[in-house]
Amino acid sequence: MSRIGKKPIPLPSGVKVTWENGTLTATGPRGTLSRVMPPRIDLEIDANELRVAPVDDSRLTRSAWGLARTLAANLVTGVNTGFTRVMEMVGTGYKAEARTENLLVFSVGYSNPVEFPLPAGVTAKVEKATRIEITGHDKEVLGQITTNIRSIRPPDSYKGKGIKFAGEKLRRKMGKAGGR
Repeated sequence: MSRIGKKPIPLPSGVKVTWENGTLTATGPRGTLSRVMPPRIDLEIDANELRVAPVDDSRLTRSAWGLARTLAANLVTGVNTGFTRVMEMVGTGYKAEARTENLLVFSVGYSNPVEFPLPAGVTAKVEKATRIEITGHDKEVLGQITTNIRSIRPPDSYKGKGIKFAGEKLRRKMGKAGGR
């Protein structure tokens, strides 16, 4: 039995959820998101909570139960409060700036600055020149955007220079003189 799948999802005020033809749609203050849910899963919508239930007790159904609950919870959280990821840059002269509302420009040691366009629904705020806060209502799109930004200059394993997630622990290597 899925421990995650058993937990009900509370529906905050202002969030409306509909379930039709295997598609879950959530509407809230930050917009509308919809998702095709895994098969063999049934949703029960009450006034202030959403429950995910398996249709049968097969192994495939039980494996999708917790996933379906997490996907539904991400939809509800996304349209209500949204998600935020913070990224940091480490390195001499590394900086970022927001040229327009949907364009970030990175100076990370290449000969030319790297321009990174943001898709609709994702916003970025450059707090300091080396700290970026990226916000969006779709968790999957936000994760893909932050991964693409990190791939512009991944952290170096010797000095730790590059773009990384805030709080990310990097495995550092010794270097030539460290093996004595």
